[in-house]
Amino acid sequence: MNRNRLLYFSLLMLTVITGLASRRFSDLLPQWTTLYLGDALWALMVFWGFAFLFKRKSTFWVASAALIFSYAIELSQIYHASWIDAIRSTRIGGLVLGFGFLWSDLVSYTVGVLAGFLLENLLLGRK
Repeated sequence: MNRNRLLYFSLLMLTVITGLASRRFSDLLPQWTTLYLGDALWALMVFWGFAFLFKRKSTFWVASAALIFSYAIELSQIYHASWIDAIRSTRIGGLVLGFGFLWSDLVSYTVGVLAGFLLENLLLGRK
């Protein structure tokens, strides 16, 4: 496998823009999108990021790494110390680290990574 980094960077940026737009225009979207879509897109962004960084790894490896990373970030939200909560209180810190643990986020992350896995395999013809 040898991924085109320009393509994967473009997919990553498109996902970031879509995720930010889903938050910005959440009042215009169905309620489920504010609850789940942003987290699924966040995990999809992580998938594209790992695919960009590890361009020769298999799709399964990228998906596994993205899922482990996403789950680890979510589990880190159980921990609340002043230093990490200070990071979370910034805009970028909140977007990256989140605020509070939710089981439903793990499901959303799984959906997002699965979407990346399927898109790479089906639409981009990777194996």
